[in-house]
Amino acid sequence: MASFNKLKNVLMLAFDWILYGAGAADTCQVTVTQPRFQEADYSMHTVFLTCAFSASGCSLSPPQVLWFRFLPDKHEDLCTPGCTDHQKYKVHLLSGNNISLQINNLTVDDNAVYICGIAFSDSSSPRSKQAGDGTVLMKTEKQHSNGKLIFMIIASSLLFLYNTAVFTLFVVYKKISSGRKIFQAIAQELQKQRYAEHCRQPDDLEDDTVYQNR
Repeated sequence: MASFNKLKNVLMLAFDWILYGAGAADTCQVTVTQPRFQEADYSMHTVFLTCAFSASGCSLSPPQVLWFRFLPDKHEDLCTPGCTDHQKYKVHLLSGNNISLQINNLTVDDNAVYICGIAFSDSSSPRSKQAGDGTVLMKTEKQHSNGKLIFMIIASSLLFLYNTAVFTLFVVYKKISSGRKIFQAIAQELQKQRYAEHCRQPDDLEDDTVYQNR
C-alpha cells in the first residue's frame, strides 16, 4: 500500500508536468471516484471502466482525462490524454461528469489497477488535478468446469459400480460359505449315522448267536 501511495504521488507530479503552464483559477476543486473492483468473464473481449468526477469553482471548459494503469512491477501511461494504442484503448465522455475507458482485445495480461485522472488545464489550483483511487480489473480464466463435472460423474459411477460389485461378491460368498457349512453339517451327520449303524451290527449278531446257543 505504501508503494502504491508513492506511485500515486509520482502520478500527481506527472500531472503537473503534463499540465505545466496552467492558468490562475485558484478556487477549482476536483473530486474523482471510481469503482474499486470490476470483474470480466473469460468470454468478454471488451470492457468499459467507469470514472466519475465533480468540479467546484472550475471553468466551463472540458477537463483533460488521463488514464494510467499499475502493474505489479511498473506503471504505464495509457491515455495522457491521447491514448498510446488507439486500437486497444479509447476514452468515452458520457453524460454528465461520467467517463469510461474502453479496453479491447481483453486478456488476463490486462489485469491491473486502472487510475482515472481529471485535470483542468486552465487552473493552477492544486485541487484542479485529481486522480481516483483506482479500479482493480480482473479477467477470469476459462474454467474447464464441464470436463471436471464429467470426470466427477465418471469417477462416481465407477466407484458406485465397484462398491456394488464388492457387495454382490460378499453376499454370494456368504451364501456359498453358508451352503458349505450346511453341507458339511449334513455330511457329518450322515457319517455319524453310518458309524453308529456300523458299530451296532456286531452287537446284533452276537445277540443272535447267544440266543441260538441257548
